[in-house]
Amino acid sequence: MNGSGDPDSRRDSPHSRFRYGPWHGGPDPLAPPYDVRSALDELGRDVLAGGSTREALRDVLRRGLDGHRGLDEIADRIRRLRAAARRRGNLGGTLDQVRKLLERALDHERAALAREDTDAARLAELDLATLPDDTAGAVRALAGHEWHSSEAARTYEQITRLLRRELLDSQFEGLKAALSGQDPAAMQHVKDMLADLNSLLAAHARGQDTADQFREFMDRHGDLFPDDPQDVDELVDSLARRQAAAARMLASLGPQQRQQLSQLMSDALADADLASEMAQLADSLRALRPGLDRGTPVTMRGDEPLGYGAAVEAVAEIADLEALSAQLGQRYRGASLDDVDVEQLERHLGADAARDFEALRRLERELERQGYLAHDEDGLRLTPRAVRRLGETALRRVFEGLATTRGDHDDRRSGQADEPTGLTRTWAFGDELPLDVVRTVSNAVLRTRSAGRSRPPARAGHPVTAASSGGVALLPAPLHLSTADFEVVETERRTSAAVALCVDMSFSMFHEGRWGPMKQTALALSHLVQTRFRQDALEIIGFTLAARRLTPVQLADAEPEWVQGTNLEHALMLASRHLRRHPEAEPLVLVVTDGEPTAHLDARGVPTFAWPTTAATVRATMAQVDLLHRAGATLNLFLLGDDPGLARFVDAVARRAAGRVFTPSVDRLGEYVVADYLRSRRGRR
Repeated sequence: MNGSGDPDSRRDSPHSRFRYGPWHGGPDPLAPPYDVRSALDELGRDVLAGGSTREALRDVLRRGLDGHRGLDEIADRIRRLRAAARRRGNLGGTLDQVRKLLERALDHERAALAREDTDAARLAELDLATLPDDTAGAVRALAGHEWHSSEAARTYEQITRLLRRELLDSQFEGLKAALSGQDPAAMQHVKDMLADLNSLLAAHARGQDTADQFREFMDRHGDLFPDDPQDVDELVDSLARRQAAAARMLASLGPQQRQQLSQLMSDALADADLASEMAQLADSLRALRPGLDRGTPVTMRGDEPLGYGAAVEAVAEIADLEALSAQLGQRYRGASLDDVDVEQLERHLGADAARDFEALRRLERELERQGYLAHDEDGLRLTPRAVRRLGETALRRVFEGLATTRGDHDDRRSGQADEPTGLTRTWAFGDELPLDVVRTVSNAVLRTRSAGRSRPPARAGHPVTAASSGGVALLPAPLHLSTADFEVVETERRTSAAVALCVDMSFSMFHEGRWGPMKQTALALSHLVQTRFRQDALEIIGFTLAARRLTPVQLADAEPEWVQGTNLEHALMLASRHLRRHPEAEPLVLVVTDGEPTAHLDARGVPTFAWPTTAATVRATMAQVDLLHRAGATLNLFLLGDDPGLARFVDAVARRAAGRVFTPSVDRLGEYVVADYLRSRRGRR
């Protein structure tokens, strides 16, 4: 909303006048937030398809949501910028500049000496002829040379000023312009700044309150820091960034180039005070920011020579982009979007990219704030609340596939725990369900009026007078009921059941694309029990080489294991323990598997694997089947795949335990398991 109007008239008038129009101030502050449930459902689709929670969340953030660019697109732009920075030029530009200036100075000097006919001139020519071959050695050797050419002397002095300016510019972004001339006062200003800076950093390192000292420093020397740091930490970050880039730039040169450039820069700091202050600054920055990368070489592929300062800035930019790429990749332990430097992101990619990233970060924070995500040492994980939501989604998909009709879940046996479903139906002879009085009387009224009888003749039985309050007229006469008027309230029988869902988690389940439907089935059944049949006791048991109990959260985050073995015996053993903990409940064991048992526990309780299946494994498994059968448990098996050996085994189990065998397709596994649970809990026939 943009308001406008004359300020004076608003002051004089009690009624302010405004104009309303489209918002032009950036992101709409009244825009609705992310649809968190939709985002969680999208995350859940990846989890239920077989991915881990961390991978699923990472995929959602990589793809983006609600029209915002994802991390992948932002990271791709970072990669392109980094490649462009590497093509900016070569790092040996300063050496090339010094070499050209040196050759020009020597040409002027040799020409001047050739015009002189003196012994001093011949001796000077001999000195020039014996100069070292390397550029840095030649510059150092000429430091005490008595120049015969004034032009040569000026050119040589230009080398010194160039190196000093490039060195200081590599550390301080704003010094190049300040030192472009030959004003001695400018150099003294730099020395004063270095002394004040080292004093400030020393106080900061000691833990002192440096807020006032920092403000005084910026008042005196702020013109030398165009990035305008707001506190000491920002100042240190900026300086340490450029220092680390200078070290990486030197490390990127060849050994000979690195040696020559280091020597030239050292000779350029001929001023003892300046050299001391620079050395102290370097030590302070290393101590304050020890974790920065100062040794990894950078490969530059450009042809244009870069000066020392420009080369350092190019390497610093590449380092920033590398850090952003790692932060956006989120591939390290404990990664979070809070790790991403949004200011650097905006600096390199612009405000639009920063807004899109902030939207992603708000999504992660909102998921965390609403209790769907939590941090642990491995990063982000789903909370129980999120898993309940995924179970709700999975159950909804299961019921969408089930062909249900009204009254499908009826149980006419009444009990203390019966609960109304919210539906009614016509009374039938033998019903023991509670009468719905309102619907019954309404049916009688409608029947009476449709027959055109406002005052029916007296009939046997007790008359019923219906009345209501709140200003509604009473019925004019007694109302007689017919058996056709009666409606009863449908209820669900709430007998308790102890249910053990044993799910095969061997690698073949993942390899054959059955991992996702298995998870969806288990979470759907868990949500159904938690929300509709809370008196039931469900335990999820996963089995590979060994079996283990799983909470819904653990199941949602479970990843395939590269182990051999299908230990159904151990799973049935844990199922028996669960049933024994609930002796009054109706026992039900559901097994989802795609392979015959290939492992069992030996006498020591150690899992033993053998392929093909051995007689010992079959005997151990069937012993647990017999125990369940004697305990009165229903054992139903859901066979995935077309393994003939597995088919023979599960048929034998079903006959022995008087259970049932189902062979659903993978996409209908959830429907079969949930429907069988609902059918079984109504009581065995």
